[in-house]
Amino acid sequence: MEDGGDKKPFIRIENVTKTFSGDVVVNDLSLTIYQNELFSLLGASGCGKTTLLRMIAGFEKPNAGRILIDGIDMTDIPPYERPVNMVFQSYALFPHMTVEQNVAFGLRQEKIAKSEIHDRVAAMLKLVELEGFTTRKPHQISGGQRQRVALARALVKLPKVLLLDEPLAALDKKLRQRTQFELVNLQELTGITFIMVTHDQEEAMTMSNRIGVMKAGALQQVGTPTQIYEYPSSRYIADFIGAANMFDGVLRREDSGAAHVECSELGEKIMITRHDMAESDAPVSVMVRPEKMRISLTEPDDAAMNRVQGIVKDIAYLGDMSIYHVQLNSGRVIQASQLNFQHTAERKITWEDQVVLYWHPDNAVVLAQ
Repeated sequence: MEDGGDKKPFIRIENVTKTFSGDVVVNDLSLTIYQNELFSLLGASGCGKTTLLRMIAGFEKPNAGRILIDGIDMTDIPPYERPVNMVFQSYALFPHMTVEQNVAFGLRQEKIAKSEIHDRVAAMLKLVELEGFTTRKPHQISGGQRQRVALARALVKLPKVLLLDEPLAALDKKLRQRTQFELVNLQELTGITFIMVTHDQEEAMTMSNRIGVMKAGALQQVGTPTQIYEYPSSRYIADFIGAANMFDGVLRREDSGAAHVECSELGEKIMITRHDMAESDAPVSVMVRPEKMRISLTEPDDAAMNRVQGIVKDIAYLGDMSIYHVQLNSGRVIQASQLNFQHTAERKITWEDQVVLYWHPDNAVVLAQ
């Protein structure tokens, strides 16, 4: 899905292919990115996402296809003439320069008037909250501050597009989470189109307007974080984004808006309302996210609920939530997560308890095999 609503198509990647030594790294890929969007390319290592980013930047040239930015074909335009700037994973700051000198470097290369450089650098350092660090060198500031200097250096040139290659990978978890929101706020304040490469699912889900999930040089799905998480287009996407319980079965019949799937590993039929991806008697995969499953010591009152019984074999306590690993009679282990509203001592479900897992037909998604 590539519906950008009322946003203006800004970057068009048309049938782009890139090979290295005969190996196809990006394979006939087409994509539209909209103006003022924060778009993430998400995928495992080697999927082609960084190569695609480098082609947008001009550091690599496609073997076939073309790349347009704001309606202009950039395929043969060198990097220094493109309206883009890039923030690298290593930040690539000049160690002998101060924070102010690093941020001003690109403007000085363009021989902009000193007074304008001073004003633009001061405004950008204020935007990234580094006004008091102008005379420090990179080794005298923290990793998070170095990341903001790299951002300021890229943004001060007012590019139409900012490319970010794993920009938060060098930060610790707590700082990374805080910086995610800082980046989103910065993108909203500047109105510049951001394209970010990441392998971190949580990072992409937290920050992006839309996400493109890549595998083997091709886009598997493009959509908002909600669309990709709640309505994955394939089993690969369902497995890659978040945790998922997957059940193999056969779509048997439909009645009054519901479909019935026979799952041998569950020992019974289950009802599904999202069933427009397969025909009757077709083999399907059914996905239910762990947080969509409820866990109880007693049967639910709602007869419409799907339900299975099992024994709690493991509990992962994560503070705000607990993840229960429940073994069914078939031997299959499935996961259910539950927010911890009560103190630990008050929880009623524990190891080796016989429990019922239940979920509403709306909370299952059918994926054609």
